[in-house]
Amino acid sequence: MTYENEKHSVAAITEYERRTTAMTDSLTYIVQPGGALRGRIRVPGDKSISHRSIMLGSIAEGTTEITGFLEGEDNLATLNAFRAMGVQIEGPVDGSVSVHGVGLHGLHKPAEPLYLGNSGTSMRLLTGLLSGQAFDVEMTGDASLSKRPMRRVTVPLAQMGAEVETQDNGTPPLKVKGGAKLKGIDYTMPVASAQVKSCLLLAGLYAEGRTCVTEPAPTRDHTERMLTGFGYPVYRTGSTVCVEPGGTLRGMRIDVPADISSATFFMVGASIAPGSDVVLEHVGINPTRIGVINILRLMGADITLMNERDVGGEPVADIRVRAAQLKGIRIPEDQVPLAIDEFPAIFVAAACAEGETVLTGAEELRVKESDRIQVMADGLTTLGIDARPTPDGIVIRGGQLGSGEVHSHDDHRIAMSFTMAALRASGSITIHNCATVNTSFPGFVDLSRTAGINLETQSP
Repeated sequence: MTYENEKHSVAAITEYERRTTAMTDSLTYIVQPGGALRGRIRVPGDKSISHRSIMLGSIAEGTTEITGFLEGEDNLATLNAFRAMGVQIEGPVDGSVSVHGVGLHGLHKPAEPLYLGNSGTSMRLLTGLLSGQAFDVEMTGDASLSKRPMRRVTVPLAQMGAEVETQDNGTPPLKVKGGAKLKGIDYTMPVASAQVKSCLLLAGLYAEGRTCVTEPAPTRDHTERMLTGFGYPVYRTGSTVCVEPGGTLRGMRIDVPADISSATFFMVGASIAPGSDVVLEHVGINPTRIGVINILRLMGADITLMNERDVGGEPVADIRVRAAQLKGIRIPEDQVPLAIDEFPAIFVAAACAEGETVLTGAEELRVKESDRIQVMADGLTTLGIDARPTPDGIVIRGGQLGSGEVHSHDDHRIAMSFTMAALRASGSITIHNCATVNTSFPGFVDLSRTAGINLETQSP
């Protein structure tokens, strides 16, 4: 059967199933070797755009209708946070959500601390938005989020006049004091980060004077695009983006494209597995997010963009990927911010490539849900690959992936990356602590099976 007449989609996952899976911390994947990926695949909606659609829809005037919303744990954490602050939100039902906005100053103090689970995006962006509110609020998270650094947002927010308390080491819980008089600043980010940029722009909506953020390298620009879509002026000059207070957001319709980060796993899987031929449908190809396509093409991947179009201000395409012999490369540093979330999967591609792949300039990977450089190096080494971590990257020499047990360290992207590795392994791969896959990709197991991966799950 060819890819033209096959059709796969992500099955809806119930709230009960989602919560049950999230509580099963010891969920294990057992993936048998071999196979090929074929067919038409629709991965879930873009995680970053889903977060922002709830946030901006909540502080807009009027109703925002969202389709394609990602019903993963992280995005539901954002949705529930705004419900707790008095926003009426209907859904999600099959990816459809209605947000009845309360305006820039219509949020209310939540009755309890906002629990954001594993979502660093929720916490960092909300810290900026909540710095301009009249009420105090505390934000907490799970064990993983409670270890993640927050000074990258609290330090520049303090320069704006915000009062945010962290733990002594700069980690959550965070306590944001209401009533602060924010002032606009010109901030040059020391490290490229869309979360930091977005945090400061959201705070800038409430500040006196202009707030400008200068990036050392391009990062995803969903916040700027969506603010513009909501009718709020955004000013960009070169690498600097600015906002001013006094504008109004107006409710709108948002069709969330499929998440390129989720599509990445199948792009890599199809590239490394002989006989593979897949089409990934309706994938967002925002120029600030296509580093993975650029990097895989440099490695020799056979990737074709089809049916390119614009949906709600975001470029979208269907992506066809066929198996190819990859080669090791030195990854250009200017592509690192454009692929920062996709590197665990890219490391699997490197492990299957001829020669050596070298990554530098990616120290940000060490402070994600896990230390993704070290965790991937450990797992690849267990599977027989020469993978040597460096302070800001990794050196991987391609070879034959073997069999073994690896640990995801409760990192969803690690778990899904090693699932794809089994397509080229000589034996089965067992991946521990995979429950967090639902933070970004509900339905991953079923979709992987349908596409051609021999994947079983095991829980107590």
